[in-house]
Amino acid sequence: MPQTDTEIRDANVRYHDLAALHYDSKWGINYDEVGQAQVTGKLRKALGHAPGYYERALEIGAGTGYFTLNLLRAGVIGEAVATDISPGMLRALEGSARELGEHVETADCEASELPFGDGSFDLVFGHAVLHHLPDLDAAFREFRRVLRPGGAVAFCGEPSRYGDRIAAVPKRSARAISPLWRTLMGASERRNGNGAAGWTEEERLEQVVDVHAFTPGALHTHAARAGFENVRVSGEELAASLFGWANRTLEASAEPDEIPWAWRVYAYRGYLLLQTLDRSLLEPRLPAALFYNLLVSARSPG
Repeated sequence: MPQTDTEIRDANVRYHDLAALHYDSKWGINYDEVGQAQVTGKLRKALGHAPGYYERALEIGAGTGYFTLNLLRAGVIGEAVATDISPGMLRALEGSARELGEHVETADCEASELPFGDGSFDLVFGHAVLHHLPDLDAAFREFRRVLRPGGAVAFCGEPSRYGDRIAAVPKRSARAISPLWRTLMGASERRNGNGAAGWTEEERLEQVVDVHAFTPGALHTHAARAGFENVRVSGEELAASLFGWANRTLEASAEPDEIPWAWRVYAYRGYLLLQTLDRSLLEPRLPAALFYNLLVSARSPG
């Protein structure tokens, strides 16, 4: 299991290079009106108000471009810069940007050593990235440095410590019933790269690339310690995450091409329906720590 910062970085690069080939399809990422609504909705929750217009924005750990490309298409950001330590992810992002007719500047760099001048951006943001970073204090200092005075920082999709424990329950249950589920779906057990049953290299790496699971207080502390003001931490997704993790665990046990399309439609629509339940009923009433995902936002002084 990776221990040093270098080992953690190397595992993350290798995993995300492998995952880039099918990342969008695995997570149901798209760049239509549904994708734009999901991303702007997450940013709205993180900020606590409707997003404005940000002339120049920087995404940390942009992956294949889920947030950056959807925010560009929604007209929330003007100029986009996307960073990642995975060349494979950045290539996938650049390919999607070309297909969509969008321009994105990319940079292969560490979050704790950003190659940009002071006050270069109006918004620094990310999705499901902070939990991969070994040195969070150094990263938050960099976020503040490259933000103009009064600029915003917002990160979504960060696993909560308690929510991560809750998510283990549907994962264990799904693994237990996966043979029966495959029989009902008419799908065979997934094979690894050697043609045998078992985990692939990508699946093994996925178990070790997450460095943190956060409490709301820990995220607040990292932002405040870097000098940010108006720090806000909120929670997102409980019912949807339980449903989603159970389904993803089942799907991971089968050959992808043999999973029926009807099942994929059911899983996708069910997830969206439960997101609505979370937004309308659970998120306004329950403590942030109970949710699977945490969101953090703050302002640069000035």
